[in-house]
Amino acid sequence: MSEKEQHNDAVDTVVDEAVAEETLETAADGQPEEAPADAADDARYAELAKQAEDAQQRYLRAQADFDNFRRRTMKEKEELGQYASMKLLGQLLPVVDNFERAIAASSSNSDYESLAKGVDMIFRQLTQTLEAEGLKPIQAVGEPFNPEFHQAIMQVESDEYEEGIVVEEVQKGYMLKDKVLRPAMVKVSG
Repeated sequence: MSEKEQHNDAVDTVVDEAVAEETLETAADGQPEEAPADAADDARYAELAKQAEDAQQRYLRAQADFDNFRRRTMKEKEELGQYASMKLLGQLLPVVDNFERAIAASSSNSDYESLAKGVDMIFRQLTQTLEAEGLKPIQAVGEPFNPEFHQAIMQVESDEYEEGIVVEEVQKGYMLKDKVLRPAMVKVSG
């Protein structure tokens, strides 16, 4: 082999080794062809992370808004409960005023008939005010005993009424619209 051929073989060997070494380094560094894909993945990951953070912030804001709404409605409900009777009490004030006038007039006047008439007028005014709000008396005397509307306190013998009929009302019962506010206390024929 000539010197020139040996030199060419030596150069080829060095070049082959350099190419092989560069290929190994490139493989160890992480494939330069895939570098743009990794950059795209990183950008996509960053975008998704930002979207997740935005969604988390919206969720936290919505949760805070709901908590505020719940507190506000609880406060309004408490206030409504405290002042629910305000309208009714305002309507009853004229009745109270009339009772005060009747008491004042009775102390300076000994005419009990006019006092009784005045008290009767006040009672009718009170009854009308309560009826306007949906309060009505429960009919009891002569009606069949019904434990939903009547509370029997005594059973009596009666020639006038059949068995199980309300004979006497001891205390009036009242309905508020369609609910029993207070059952009537009654005596029932036995």
